[in-house]
Amino acid sequence: MQHLSFASTTRGLRRDSPPMRLFEKAKQFGIWNPSALDLIQDRADWLRLGDAERDLLLRLTALFQAGEEAVTLDILPFIRTVAREGRIEEELFLTTFLFEEAKHTDFFRRFLDEVAQHPGDISHYHGPQYRALIYEALPEAMARLDHDSSPQAQALASLTYNMVVEGVLAETGYQGYFTILERNGIMPGMCRGVRLLKQDESRHIAYGIYVLSRLIAADDTLWELIEERMNELLMYALGTIDEIFSAYEVMPFGIELDDFTTFALGQFQKRLNRIEAARGRAPDEIEIVTNEVIARDDG
Repeated sequence: MQHLSFASTTRGLRRDSPPMRLFEKAKQFGIWNPSALDLIQDRADWLRLGDAERDLLLRLTALFQAGEEAVTLDILPFIRTVAREGRIEEELFLTTFLFEEAKHTDFFRRFLDEVAQHPGDISHYHGPQYRALIYEALPEAMARLDHDSSPQAQALASLTYNMVVEGVLAETGYQGYFTILERNGIMPGMCRGVRLLKQDESRHIAYGIYVLSRLIAADDTLWELIEERMNELLMYALGTIDEIFSAYEVMPFGIELDDFTTFALGQFQKRLNRIEAARGRAPDEIEIVTNEVIARDDG
C-alpha cells in the first residue's frame, strides 16, 4: 500500500492532544537505564533473607518478568492498528510503550541474574489464574487486532492490557514490592527500579483510559462490553493474588491478603469510574479532562 500523504507535512502534529502530552512526558521521564541501577546492596540484603522470604520475592518477580515480556511481545498489533488509522500522535506515544516494556523486562531479569542469582526456570510460579490472564487473555485480545480492528476489538485489547494487566495486577504487585522492601528498609536498587517502572506504567494507564474514553464517546454502546469484560478479567487478577498467598502457611514479611485485595479492587474501581465518566461526553471534552489528569501526574 502506498502513502498518499503524511500528517506531519500536511496538518502538522497536534501537540495539545493527550497522546502528544504523554509523549512529552515519556521523553522527559522515561529515559532511565536498568543497567545503571546499583544492586550491590540488594544482593547483600538478599543473602540475609530467609528461604520463605526469598521464595516470595522470586514468586513476585516471576509474575512481573513474564508479564513484562508478554506485553513487549503482544503490543505490536495495537501499534499497527493505530498506524493504519493514521493516528500519528498516538503512534508516536506508542513507540515509547514498546521501549519501556522491553526495558522493564530487562530490569526484572537483571534482578534475577544479579540479586537472586537464579538462572533456572521460574515459570512454576505461574498459577492457573495468572496463566488465564497473561498466557491466554492478553495475547488473544491483542492478536485479534491483526484481523479485526473494530472499536470493540480495540476496546477489548486496551482494557485487557492497560486496565487489568497494568492497572490492577501490576499496580498491586508494585504495592507488594513497596510493602515488603520499603517497610523493611532493604534492596534500595529494586525500590528505585520499581518506582521508575510505576512511573512508566502510569503513562500507559493514562493512555488506556484516554483510548477507552474516546471509543465510548464515539459509541456509548461500548460501555456495556467494556464493563462486562473488565469484571471478568478482574477475577483472574484477584485469583492471581489468591494464588500468591495460598502458597504459604505463614506469609513472609507479615503481609496480609486483605490489604492487597482491597488495594486491587480500589484500583479497578477507580479506573472503571474514569472510563464510565466518558459516557455522553463529546470527544473534545475527553481531551480536556485527560489533559487535566496528565498535567497533575508527576511522570
